[in-house]
Amino acid sequence: MGRTVMKRWALRLHVAMATRRRDAGQTSIEYLGIAVVIVVIIGVLAGTTSIGDTILSAILDKIKAIAGG
Repeated sequence: MGRTVMKRWALRLHVAMATRRRDAGQTSIEYLGIAVVIVVIIGVLAGTTSIGDTILSAILDKIKAIAGG
């Protein structure tokens, strides 16, 4: 009985670790997806409203400041 229990726990641990490895980069991909959605929304606003132009200008200014330009 002892070996059977140990084998079950070993299998559970193996499955848990394999699942964890598959999810390792998931958060980065989710953040990238959110960023893409935000960029699309800002792009639509920039093409249709003056608020979009203001937002786009502010974002570009911040990017220039970060890049040292």
